[in-house]
Amino acid sequence: MKEKLFSILIVVLAAGSLHAQETTATTGNYKKRVLETSEVDFLMSYYSQDGDNAAVTGGKGTEDLQDIAPTFIVSVPLNDDDVLTVEAGISAYTSASSSNINPFDGSKPANPFQASSGASSSDVWAHAAGTYSHSSDDRNQTWTGKLSLSSEFDYFSLGFGGSYTRLFNQKNTELSLSANVFRDQWTKLYPYELRPFVAGGDGINASFFEHYTITGNSNYNPKFDGLDGKNRNSYSAGIVFTQILSKRMQAAFLADWVLQKGLLSTPFQRVYFSDYADSFIEEFHLADDVERLPDSRQKIALGTRLNYYLNEHFTLRGYYRYYTDDWGINAHTASLEIPFKLNDKFTLYPSYRYYTQTAADYFAGYNQHLSTEQYYSSDYDLSKFQANQYGFGIRYTDLFTEKHIWKLKMKSLDLKYHYYERNSGFKAHLISFGIGFVL
Repeated sequence: MKEKLFSILIVVLAAGSLHAQETTATTGNYKKRVLETSEVDFLMSYYSQDGDNAAVTGGKGTEDLQDIAPTFIVSVPLNDDDVLTVEAGISAYTSASSSNINPFDGSKPANPFQASSGASSSDVWAHAAGTYSHSSDDRNQTWTGKLSLSSEFDYFSLGFGGSYTRLFNQKNTELSLSANVFRDQWTKLYPYELRPFVAGGDGINASFFEHYTITGNSNYNPKFDGLDGKNRNSYSAGIVFTQILSKRMQAAFLADWVLQKGLLSTPFQRVYFSDYADSFIEEFHLADDVERLPDSRQKIALGTRLNYYLNEHFTLRGYYRYYTDDWGINAHTASLEIPFKLNDKFTLYPSYRYYTQTAADYFAGYNQHLSTEQYYSSDYDLSKFQANQYGFGIRYTDLFTEKHIWKLKMKSLDLKYHYYERNSGFKAHLISFGIGFVL
């Protein structure tokens, strides 16, 4: 599920981080600009993962995936009060898991733990977004509007939304409200062996089956109806209340609500029924059906942040969130980051995050569902699990932008590494790099 869009290089006017809250209010006839000059950020990340519970192959199979994602972000002040931010990037990935949408197009025998070499083994996801923000003269109010687009081989998304932020109590209290809408569209891509059985297909007489020997239950003839619809709409609203409690302490309280409607099942994720006889081609278990989930999902999350300044070198940043949805998942997240300022230019960022969730009502592992069930999925993202994430980062800040690249003055440089693991055996590594400039 990744992207494509490199040619939009410097048409990329965006940043995502608004600086309005760091400015002063009107003083006499002089009003400090929300953003003094244009800023450019370049971000790059490399992500890799592996595990043995791929949803594409019904909860059993390789989850190996590698992803590289470059992004450009540029912020441009339009006048004293308004900032235009544009972001564009791509995410290019190779996936052994998704390659098995068609496991029969490789040079080796089909196997859920063996990557195939077909077209679905890699893809590029492209995204672009524009954000416009306006701040009041006294800098106590900020309005933003955002439009975004993203696309990949089987998916297109259009998003729009906005936010309103209000500062009170001599800027010691902040209230922020946000709302977003995403309209997504799927191209329904089914597992290869099920395609002949979609309405109007050739069934077992399809030429595909003439080239293979079916073992186990040789009378493979699934009753496959396909999925209804191709659209998914998501609506979200959020509120953040932030309060400075003392010279050393700041607290924030967060609430988020999301409603999703439409096609929430992933069309190419297989499901196997324990009450069906198993059929195989080579070493690959032929699908009984695809994932089927309700056409609506409501999510609610409540959280809090607490930042405490210990001294000129150490700060504590704590976070907790409770999540629940109407699919039966309840989750808890707790994290701690301890920035350590070595000097005026270098800061270290060690961090730890713990996560735990219950299983969705519709989840069961490989070959454990019954054909009589209305909804079913073997996607282990919906299973019960616990996860730990360990991180470390370093930031270089050039307060006076002394270093230059071409006409760009460097303001900051970040390098971070995160290691993530679940108790199911799933593991992931993320390396991210960011560099910021002012013009």
